[in-house]
Order: sequence, then structure tokens, then C-alpha cells
Amino acid sequence: MSDHPPFRKVFDGVASREQMFQLFNRHRDTPGIDVLSGKPYAGEWFEITADGYRFMLELLPPLFQRTGMFGISEFKAGYVTSVFFAIRIRGRERWFHGFCDLSDKRSPDTMRAAIIAHETGAVDSMTREEKLEAIWTATHADFKGNAGDVNPDAWAPEHRGKRTILVNAGAQGTVLKRLEDLSEEEIDALLRARLRHAPRRGGGNADHS
Repeated sequence: MSDHPPFRKVFDGVASREQMFQLFNRHRDTPGIDVLSGKPYAGEWFEITADGYRFMLELLPPLFQRTGMFGISEFKAGYVTSVFFAIRIRGRERWFHGFCDLSDKRSPDTMRAAIIAHETGAVDSMTREEKLEAIWTATHADFKGNAGDVNPDAWAPEHRGKRTILVNAGAQGTVLKRLEDLSEEEIDALLRARLRHAPRRGGGNADHS
């Protein structure tokens, strides 16, 4: 059962077109999740460039389109599809992508409101959960996994299946930690070290399958 918030930012900064395509498939290498349901993606959002917004608008016929918003006709999975937003925030036009579960017809409008609320908050407005999601996105599959997948006896039963990540523990060297157990210092260090570069493991094609 997921404890994710309904809407969550998964990338720190403005994603280039190449980064945007990587983020479309960020759960592809995540072990132990049901990607085909679309649920791991539902509610995730990130900022994109104006070029990325226009490119996607011209790529496929929109499922729906209205002022400052359009949805992609090719669904990711289930009722989950990409929705793109052009939003004026504090006098500046900005562009965003989000995965909306259209089984709830209000989802695009609710996501738009959530983005505005987030981006008009404090300067460092990412919540701890959103920072963890952004770190998970930026970490290569070789350095993350689920507790107990390799050595179940090393983990208490209640922790098995939770997300784990390799971190530099200084004098202790590289250690495996549960993602949720990262300290604030570790989170800040990982954000600085990793989120300047999105994962680059695939090509530039949107895969909404």
C-alpha cells in the first residue's frame, strides 16, 4: 500500500527534452512495482521547457485541450496519461508535465492547483517525500532496489520490500540504507550530487506503454 501524497514533484529544476523523456519512464527499472497499472506514475509531476511543451503538443493528437492544458491521447497505462500545463506563476509563464489518473475527471484541474500551490510556497518548497522521490529518480538502477530482494534475512520482516539505496557513509564506506531513513544531510548531499543530471539510460522516444 502506497503512502505517497496525491501529487508529488519528482525532479528538481527544469527538465530538458531528453530529461523529460527519461522521466516519462522513471519506474522502468524500479523492482517490485506494477508498472502496467500506471499507478506508480499517477500524481507525479515536474517542470519542463516551453520547447518540450510545444513538442509534445505537436507529437500526437491531444486527448483533450483547453487554455493552458492538454492531455496526450496515448495512455501510459490504465486511465493514467500525460497532461501538460502552461501556468503563469508570479508573472512568469512556466510549463509542467504531470501523470493524471483520468478515472477521476477532476484530476487535471486538481493537479494544476497542486502545482500552483507548491510553486508559490517557500523558496525551498520540496517536501521531504518529494526530495526522496527526486533522489530515487536520479539514482541508477544498479544503486537502488528493495530490501530483502537479495538477502531477506538481513532485514526485519516489516522492512522487506521497502526501497533501498546505496549511500556514501564516509569512514564506513558505501552502505545500503532504506530510502525513508536518509538523514536531512544525506538528502541534501544526494540532491546536490545527482539531480544536476537526469538518468540517461534510454533514447529520446516517449514510451507510454
